[in-house]
Amino acid sequence: MPYLHKTTPSTDIYGPGTFMDMDFTPASQDAARIFEYIAKKTPGFTQDKELWDTVKFEGSELPIIPGPIKAPLIAAALHAMCGVVAHEIVEDRDGTLARTHQVTVNTDHAGIWLGTIFAASVEGKDLSGLVKSRQLSSLFQQDFDRGCMATPIKQRCTAIYKTKTPGVWYQLHGSLDPIPVLQSMGIDPDYPAKTLDEAYDYISRHVEQWTADELEMHNVKNGYCGSICFTPQGWSDTLMGRRLADHPLVGYSRQSHAIPTPPTPLPKIANDSRPLAGVKVIELVRIIAGPVIGNTLAAFGADVIRVNCSRLTDLGALQLTLNTGKRTIDIDLSKDEDKSRLRELIEDADVFVQGFRPNAIARKGFGVNDLLEMAGNRGKGIVYVEENCYGPDGPYHERPGWQQIGDAASGSSYVMGRSLGFKDGTSVLPPLPISDMTTGLVGALGAIMALRDRARLGGSYRVTSSLVKADAIALEPEIGLYSPEVVEQSNELFKWGPINSSQFVIEILLVVMDGWKRVFPQYFESGTESLMTSFQDGPWGHMDTLKPVVQLSNLTMTPRWLTPSVPHCYHPQNIQWM
Repeated sequence: MPYLHKTTPSTDIYGPGTFMDMDFTPASQDAARIFEYIAKKTPGFTQDKELWDTVKFEGSELPIIPGPIKAPLIAAALHAMCGVVAHEIVEDRDGTLARTHQVTVNTDHAGIWLGTIFAASVEGKDLSGLVKSRQLSSLFQQDFDRGCMATPIKQRCTAIYKTKTPGVWYQLHGSLDPIPVLQSMGIDPDYPAKTLDEAYDYISRHVEQWTADELEMHNVKNGYCGSICFTPQGWSDTLMGRRLADHPLVGYSRQSHAIPTPPTPLPKIANDSRPLAGVKVIELVRIIAGPVIGNTLAAFGADVIRVNCSRLTDLGALQLTLNTGKRTIDIDLSKDEDKSRLRELIEDADVFVQGFRPNAIARKGFGVNDLLEMAGNRGKGIVYVEENCYGPDGPYHERPGWQQIGDAASGSSYVMGRSLGFKDGTSVLPPLPISDMTTGLVGALGAIMALRDRARLGGSYRVTSSLVKADAIALEPEIGLYSPEVVEQSNELFKWGPINSSQFVIEILLVVMDGWKRVFPQYFESGTESLMTSFQDGPWGHMDTLKPVVQLSNLTMTPRWLTPSVPHCYHPQNIQWM
């Protein structure tokens, strides 16, 4: 039975377009309600209530992240949906009735999963501690970061700033190349700031000379990232907000214009009964959202080959966790021979995941229609998964975007600022890379549903997931925000450290990790309650990494990774499918 849930407009508390719970519901019960809400709104997801009833949520009662946003519960619901579809796939493949197996999700685990990138340890040293002691870079033989955040000025190029427009703040973003962004605004990228606070104050003085609209037009003109920190109502009133609202959170569709292809049953693999065992995935992605798609599919059994280009800047720390269960190769799409090699791999692939702007990848010959043609010619459909910032269409469709842009555009940063007591428009990043992680999970769920349908019906499928949409769902009235009283209870329990507008997502994540390890030590240590899984002989030695969130009652089917994380560009380019 769904739990009775009511919200009320909370304009005076969290700002225009927000809705707050009238009564508190414990996390596991609220996650079950949110699961049903999203399930009903997701085209293609089973509406069989018997299958819904196989889902069980457990975990502590209070919210486990700072602020009023229910991101952990949304993540828990989406993980559970992946488990339900996985059981449908196993039923089709093996004849095992899906309704006889249970899907279990711990809401605490789902919340900590949002901080996956630091919920790990190398040779007994936890990643958050290595970051604080500035020892993390010593783990890497290749410098993928290329100094993109090497100075305080470069670091604070990505932060939220007050503008000349009264009550409106703006999210700047350096996009791994902050120098041209700073120079375009008349900001000296070599300004000798000794501290992060000094750098933030220096950039602030420049940004305050611009109105929010001037900053927006400047970034559109130059192709840079950035976004006004909208209120939730302000975003929903924009044309782009209205266009995105027309799309479901989990967007996937059969490509009816593609060359027809017959059903492709999922294979049975000896000694591996995970739902996606034998499925081949190519992942052409960077940073977090895209890698989470392949990381999730790998846990369900897929053979994932991640493609990177060693000459492109990336955040090296992410490879320690987000490459778990994958193999990685180096391919440069500016070289014809490398593009030919990628096409060879795609020829046998079931899923292609890409995280670049749509037309940018199409110009390289790997757009959705290019791959639909390849799939039609080979006689086997393909699932084309793309994640971006603003969704599958609309006036902002091709604008570049990152997690922070989704947070700013959707209204999430504004709501977080209000939760921290600011009434002057001051906006603050939500804790954790929520939109990145959720977008990746949405893309993975869409891919799993598309693989199920390809096995049953044939054809090729397109899956889309969006950073702004991943944020915006948490602000819908049917989801609701926690009241300030509930937020304060969480604050008292976890004793969160200070959070402010200047901070990068990693700095806020460190604050949250400290709270988790203080309250939930059992989750990070060995023992029956541990959420960690160990790998002994990876490239970095012994590693402990967060387990997949979904637990299936049949342990031979339950998601798990068979191989540890490896560095980018680790395997030879002539790698073959397993």
